[in-house]
Amino acid sequence: MRLPSLLLLAGALAAPSLVACGGDSGEAPSRRTIIDSRDETDPRSLDPALSTDVPTGRAVGYLFDALTLFTPDAKVVPGLAERWDVSEDGITYTFHLRQGVRFHDGRPFTARDVVASWQRALDPANRGGSGWPLYPILGAEQFAEGGQQSIRGLQVRDDSTLVVTLKEPFAIFTKLLAMPVTSIVPAELPADFAQKPIGTGPWKFVEWKHDDYLLFARNEAYWGGAPKTDSLRARIIAEPSTAVAEFESRNTDIVLIPAAETRAWETDSEKKERMQSTAALVMTYVAINTTRGPLRDRRVRQAMNHAVNAPQIIDVLLSGGATQANGVIPPSLEGAETSRQAYAYDTLKARQLMQEAGYPNGIDVDLWVGSNPLYIRIAETLQAFLRSANIRVKVVQRESAAAREASRNGQADLFLKDWYADYPDAENFLYPLLHSASRGVGGNVSFFENAEFDRIVSAARRELDEGRRIALYKQADALAFTEAPMIFMHFARTSLGVQPWIQGFEVPMIPNGQRMMNVTIGSGSP
Repeated sequence: MRLPSLLLLAGALAAPSLVACGGDSGEAPSRRTIIDSRDETDPRSLDPALSTDVPTGRAVGYLFDALTLFTPDAKVVPGLAERWDVSEDGITYTFHLRQGVRFHDGRPFTARDVVASWQRALDPANRGGSGWPLYPILGAEQFAEGGQQSIRGLQVRDDSTLVVTLKEPFAIFTKLLAMPVTSIVPAELPADFAQKPIGTGPWKFVEWKHDDYLLFARNEAYWGGAPKTDSLRARIIAEPSTAVAEFESRNTDIVLIPAAETRAWETDSEKKERMQSTAALVMTYVAINTTRGPLRDRRVRQAMNHAVNAPQIIDVLLSGGATQANGVIPPSLEGAETSRQAYAYDTLKARQLMQEAGYPNGIDVDLWVGSNPLYIRIAETLQAFLRSANIRVKVVQRESAAAREASRNGQADLFLKDWYADYPDAENFLYPLLHSASRGVGGNVSFFENAEFDRIVSAARRELDEGRRIALYKQADALAFTEAPMIFMHFARTSLGVQPWIQGFEVPMIPNGQRMMNVTIGSGSP
């Protein structure tokens, strides 16, 4: 998520035309608009081709459909593709599209819209920079680079059949197709699409008041059945404490609980009843630049892991709202080795490893961190822990964009960061964070390069048998744990406050996994 700018919201939120008053009994809900306040910033855009941030991904999930969709618990289910067949070699996918689906303006959905949408997402002229989920398609990457006029791997057989050819087997391809950037827009876009986006999704666009709210109305003609409430208002509240105060004043239905407040909610009986949590596909870690001086030695990197009391950081700075990382793969994903012990806090072991590596007098390193206040506190805590192993740390704090750039160009020794999964699969942690093909801007800011690790992960990406693929994930994760190209910190939990009158809401593991279709407002709402 992006850091908030300081903003206080004021004013009444109810739109009279979208609010239904309750009856005389007092038991009926007083309104029919869900008010969600999880976003701290405006979406970058409501255009799927420009979807690179959480608020945009969430809004795109309301307005648009993709061929596949995520459920709240991160399962992949059919979307605009009713079903699909996969060739024996795993290269050709034949998607059978839903018939009778219409965009919000009434025009029919066809396979031609899929091709046009994907070409648009890949078109370098759009400068979205987010079309990479389509790169497994034959010719897609070349099209994105401007080298081809069409995508060779896309063939429209008829209005309801699309044949997709991949450049090589990629077992989790349908997970990528549920990402927001692959969502389908009309082949011929209306002139005012940027201001009034239209899709085939369960909600229609009504209004966007920047830095205040977005308003959506139920799509009565939605192919999956209309949402159960009339409208959805997504409030933008920059300051987390303000969002919590609005929730406690009963002005909103759903709020993101700040990590530092987790324990306060858990120990307050009334708040605890309103609290819902799930494992988030988010990892916080310190990338260790494995190309720089002493950091090339894995014993030094292992020493760093033993020097840090990760459980204490979780307990004190995160109010216990996270799980210590014992590898790269979150425990909620297939491939995680839940029985493996995380690096134990052991200062003597850390000093011993530094001695064995030839650094009895310690080393000096820079730890880069962005402008997130919590992360600055974590960085300062890491500095103190590492000092106990004679690892002298200089904390370099910069604006988040500058810190990221320093890590990507190899300037940083250490970089404190988090990683939000794009899709729910172990591959989305192993490949971007540690495969040599992802070094630098691809996500591997540890600049880790290990031929055996690359071989295992590449084989897993091609492996069509799920059992064998998961076994390969575990092998790769075990190797990464031993090589320690990062300080393994923690996997986050998402905790939300949900008002008692809200029914049918599930906390999603992936932002666009909760589309608010089955959420209802019961009695007791203001």
